[in-house]
Amino acid sequence: MATTVGRNIAAPLLFLNLVMYLIVLGFSSWCINKYINGQTNHPSFGGNGATPFFLTFAILAAVIGVMSKLAGANHIRFWRNDSLAAAGASSIVAFAVTALAMGLACKQINIGGWRGWRLRIIEAFIIILTFTQLLYLMLIHAGSFSSKYGPGYRDQDYATGQGLGHGHGHGHVPGEHKPGVGTTMAV
Repeated sequence: MATTVGRNIAAPLLFLNLVMYLIVLGFSSWCINKYINGQTNHPSFGGNGATPFFLTFAILAAVIGVMSKLAGANHIRFWRNDSLAAAGASSIVAFAVTALAMGLACKQINIGGWRGWRLRIIEAFIIILTFTQLLYLMLIHAGSFSSKYGPGYRDQDYATGQGLGHGHGHGHVPGEHKPGVGTTMAV
């Protein structure tokens, strides 16, 4: 049970982030559609000079975040170091773009003016998602510090069978060809 501590905490956070990214995607799509159509006087829209930039980064963060959660779900399912690489890399990119969108949300709030309820929801969700995405990112990488929390990048290589026991009387000599591992060198 000790090896699933990180998994048990990361899975609900992954689901929460996925739902929040989908909500941001829906609202920012609606808002950017109204903005393109020139309907910024809609009662639930409004905005200021930072709005088009904020909406662009919000929709980008939402799309990357949803795709990152799909890789994260794969990692939660297998919970191995080879799935951690894909989940970790996509989560870092999603966090970076979400942090940029958060900066634009703060700028939009700072400029002021009237903003509709949809824009305020997108701003709030982007700010919350920045912190929950950072927490999720730290949870899936917790195994790098202790194997008690999950897989780290230093675990054995599952694909080639290398790792524990080689060269210690188990039939393999270092440098010898291992069964099931393709090579282009003559052995």
